[in-house]
Amino acid sequence: MRPNRSYRWFVVGVFFGFILLHQTDRLLISPLTTSIMDEFHITKTQMGLVSTMALIVGGVLFPVWGYLYDRFARPRLLALASAIWGATTWLSAIAPTYPTFLATRASTGIDDSSYPGIYSLISDYFGPAMRGRVYGLIQLAQPLGYLAGMGLALGLGPIWGWRRVFFLTGSIGIVLAILILVFVRDVPRGRSEPEMEGLESIQPHRFEWRKAVELLRKRSLLFLYAQGFVGVFPWQVITFWFFAYLELERGYDQNAILMTMAPAVLVLSAGYFVGGSLGDAAFRRNRRGRLLVSMVGVLMGAILLTVTINVPHSDRTTFMIWLLVTAVFIPFASPNVISTLYDITVPEVRSTALALQYFFEEGGSALAPLLAGLIADQSSLETAILWICVTAWLIGFCLLAGAAYLIPKDMDVLRGQMRERAKAEAR
Repeated sequence: MRPNRSYRWFVVGVFFGFILLHQTDRLLISPLTTSIMDEFHITKTQMGLVSTMALIVGGVLFPVWGYLYDRFARPRLLALASAIWGATTWLSAIAPTYPTFLATRASTGIDDSSYPGIYSLISDYFGPAMRGRVYGLIQLAQPLGYLAGMGLALGLGPIWGWRRVFFLTGSIGIVLAILILVFVRDVPRGRSEPEMEGLESIQPHRFEWRKAVELLRKRSLLFLYAQGFVGVFPWQVITFWFFAYLELERGYDQNAILMTMAPAVLVLSAGYFVGGSLGDAAFRRNRRGRLLVSMVGVLMGAILLTVTINVPHSDRTTFMIWLLVTAVFIPFASPNVISTLYDITVPEVRSTALALQYFFEEGGSALAPLLAGLIADQSSLETAILWICVTAWLIGFCLLAGAAYLIPKDMDVLRGQMRERAKAEAR
């Protein structure tokens, strides 16, 4: 039975809240970076290693979470991930030394790789024509979580200290675990595909290793995975080091950082929804539309960030204007890449397909904070941010172009598979 409209949007609301608060916890470390460095007396390179280790742990576990989501009940696994988030954040809050903090913060990567279950479940609530908008809406929560983390760090950090702030966000993870476990229901995989319209019930299709291996034979998917390997470098560098860049190299105080980053993050948040909506609209006109929108996003990001970083440090108004313009385009690719993955993969391996995407993203970008720290120690954060981001976006543009060229054939294969299943169900 198809879930009713109000319940579908209730589930979207729950997952929006989960991602918002989880990202608040995950990205909280960025505005607290200088406080943590001061307490443990560590260098930028050592601090970059903290984020890198969490990314490595998360990246390694993405395929594991993807497999579990395709085999078992997704809401229960998401509740487990939320509980792990709470527990590992508490452990970070009590770490007495840098080595223990490095280890406990690395353990927070366990739940960071839990998102494929969310997007897979949502794909069974909403059909292909509007997934970009829904994913863009959910992904609004990521930069808003960054903003919330900034507010907590700048508002409560000086009063409570970074350890108590971690205790607060860890507790929220436990509460959300209970909420998801009690109120979110699973739905048959493939329920929202157009070919299944009008069918009262559908037979479940189980995860098979053969189907998972076939993912690596789709040429367009391989281009997307390669793009993912370099495509998240800019996000990791910006989220981890941009606060320190404003403070240490542009001379911003805490109030100036808040007044600069808050509008930028709000604009960036809107970019997810705008990018997803434009991708849906372009997809209805051309099957390559989602990836064409993604290509525009990464190319404009490279151009506009170059302009922004090169604004003189004394001209804060012009810097602010260009930063806002850049922020609009940065997230265009994200909701469209996820939607495209689901346009070419069968429902029972979609969590695995997205988990592999994230595996390659984290596998590449895990080194980004450390690499930026190394470059910054030798040169400057400005140089590190600019060169890493622009290089990654230009390479990503070329790889997205390759995927766009190949994508129609793989879409035709999926639609043929779904038509065959619909015929079998109707018999």
